[in-house]
Amino acid sequence: MITALEAGRVICRSCGLVARSASGRCPRCSDRLQSRDHQSLQKVWAWMIVGLIAYIPANIYPMLRTTQSFRTEESTIIGGVIDLMHHEAYGIAAIVFVASIVIPVGKFIVIAYLAILTARPHRSDPHTLLILHEVVEFIGRWSMIDVFVVAILTALVQFDVLAAINPGLAAVCFALSVVFTMLAAQSFDSRLIWDRLEGRSPHG
Repeated sequence: MITALEAGRVICRSCGLVARSASGRCPRCSDRLQSRDHQSLQKVWAWMIVGLIAYIPANIYPMLRTTQSFRTEESTIIGGVIDLMHHEAYGIAAIVFVASIVIPVGKFIVIAYLAILTARPHRSDPHTLLILHEVVEFIGRWSMIDVFVVAILTALVQFDVLAAINPGLAAVCFALSVVFTMLAAQSFDSRLIWDRLEGRSPHG
């Protein structure tokens, strides 16, 4: 098994052209060719920690503030799931729970696992690790479903003092957490998976 780097080739991060690494510049777009992002893991940990910090208040503070007949009620993400189950909306409750709890927590676990594993030589199947990384990148956008629901409800239900729905602090924190975890996933240089494969010396 030979890598593109060992073959003297590198892909341009701007236009995707596979060029000779010795050229230094992409012959198509003239952008600087860089074989590896040497600060990849530092960026991953930085974005992920910030995303985790934002995710904590997203589950503590209210996601929605509902005002009806001069009475205001607040509901967190878990509280909203419980309310949906009480109203027998089990399908919607399951979707919200998966999108707001299972997927974000799963992303944190997978990103941390990839960062820890590729920090040193490993024996894991590189194809499996690559699929994990691609899945995390793909499903990242679907974590925004809670924020979309809040935005739609806020726009539709506005009847002054009779009834109104407003986003809580958790909505902002949750949106920030999703953005930061997406940046963490995108910052991970998947080529580290192959470079740190046991028996293969890392290349600069």
